[in-house]
Amino acid sequence: MAKKLNISLFGSCVVRVDGADGVEVKGAKHRALFALLATAPLGRRTRSYLQRTLWGSSCYDGGRQNLRRALSDLRSLLGEDFDYFIKCTNSDVELDLSLINFLGAPGTGAFMEGIGIRDRGFEEWVASMRADDSQIAALYRTTPRTELGRPLPRITALPFQRVMGGENLRVLGDWLAEEVCRSLSRSNLLSVISHLSSRALATRTTDTLDVRRELDVDYFVTGSIRDMGGRLVVDMDFVDARDGNIMWTRQIAGPEAKFWDEITTGLDGVVRAIGRTIADEAIAYVNDRPVPELEDHHLVIGGVSLMHRPTFRDFAKSRTLLEEAVSRAPMVAETHAWLAKWYVLSVFNGWTTDRNGDTQKALDASSRALDINPDSSFSLVIDGFAHNNLMQRMDVASQRYDTAIDINPNESLSWLLRGALLAFQDEGVDAIAAAEQARNLSPIDPFGYYYDSLSSTAYLAAANYGRALELADRSLAFNDRHLSTLRAKITALHFLDRGEEARVAAGELLRRAPAFNLDTYKNAHPVAKAALGQKVIAALEAAGIS
Repeated sequence: MAKKLNISLFGSCVVRVDGADGVEVKGAKHRALFALLATAPLGRRTRSYLQRTLWGSSCYDGGRQNLRRALSDLRSLLGEDFDYFIKCTNSDVELDLSLINFLGAPGTGAFMEGIGIRDRGFEEWVASMRADDSQIAALYRTTPRTELGRPLPRITALPFQRVMGGENLRVLGDWLAEEVCRSLSRSNLLSVISHLSSRALATRTTDTLDVRRELDVDYFVTGSIRDMGGRLVVDMDFVDARDGNIMWTRQIAGPEAKFWDEITTGLDGVVRAIGRTIADEAIAYVNDRPVPELEDHHLVIGGVSLMHRPTFRDFAKSRTLLEEAVSRAPMVAETHAWLAKWYVLSVFNGWTTDRNGDTQKALDASSRALDINPDSSFSLVIDGFAHNNLMQRMDVASQRYDTAIDINPNESLSWLLRGALLAFQDEGVDAIAAAEQARNLSPIDPFGYYYDSLSSTAYLAAANYGRALELADRSLAFNDRHLSTLRAKITALHFLDRGEEARVAAGELLRRAPAFNLDTYKNAHPVAKAALGQKVIAALEAAGIS
């Protein structure tokens, strides 16, 4: 992986080489030198400009010696990396901007805050940049925009208003909003504003423009609750805060005595509907517009949703969207993790034309995500996913999943992939428990087929072939291109003594992946040598795959 130089210009100025062994530039004038180069056209400044700006114009020879000394100090500090990042001539100094990661973003602090350099030329330069920071905003994103967006759509639930009934319904309405927010917050695809913030706003107004302006959300849930003679009725609206459009309405109703049973099931359906609606809206939005015109949060959720659609065209477009999201927000760990998952799926499902190259890209992307945020539970999960499926390093995967669950016990994907890993280790009962926990924690994900697919594997490991087939069929009904699901179906059918159906499914697998064969599976799949893998191999062979 090519080294990058991380530079933060807003707030405290930071300059460091990425990676665990990367050095950090500490000297104020050394950091200022990098800042001047990083903001220059083509990354190039003349020596005389650097001398004048950093050391003043009163003594030309002194400034020249100071610049020479500063460059020498940086060469000693960076070693071989100096010539990798910086090119010097007798007249110019140039920084390779293609090797730069800009940390942070405009608005996270003052430009070059607290750098402590008092030379007049430098102070004038900083003042001019602060007066118009749009001139360096382009460094932070590939697509010019009027303002920085956010990588995930933001959503909240307003307390449900009591219309008819006792004061206890006001408390119930507040609890409903809290439960919706809590369920939504389990998704890696949404940024959820606490219901406490929405409660404070709801006491004053529920006007759409006020909600958008004060909470800065893209979507919100609102509604009412009333007592109709012992029958409780909850009406909900899911609203697009950008234009006030009601995207759908739902009603949950039932006798007061049984209302808690009704509301539990009803809220689960509501949060699932929210996930599907946002994903479907994002797909429609990105399909109608060129990439440079897309809002940041549409890039991520659109890319993730397309990644899990059944057509290869959608899968390919997903990478374009995620790469754009990474380039716009290079310091958001989860976006790199989603891109890593794209490469894992591409390799693992046999869709890549460069297995080795895409394997390395997956590992690079997940590593980059953890460099940015070592405590990101989702990034840990994806790094484990990459090591398990591409490198057959179950030990690394197990450690990543356990750490992710320790950090966030509600990380559904951690439980799902832990379940798959336990299945690979022939721990069928524990695999099912983990998979079911994942399904309980993930009511919102718009790619439920993936949960069904890996849950099917867990049931195979426990020799529950009927349930494994049921889940595989349900998964394939949404995405029939997922090879591992087809293998699970063939295996379940074989051990249910439904050989003819297994051969039909095997023909479908070969139609989807003509190059697939048993040697490929034995050499590449992490479960091939386990008891479950031997079952799969026997089933595939009996179904006519050689």
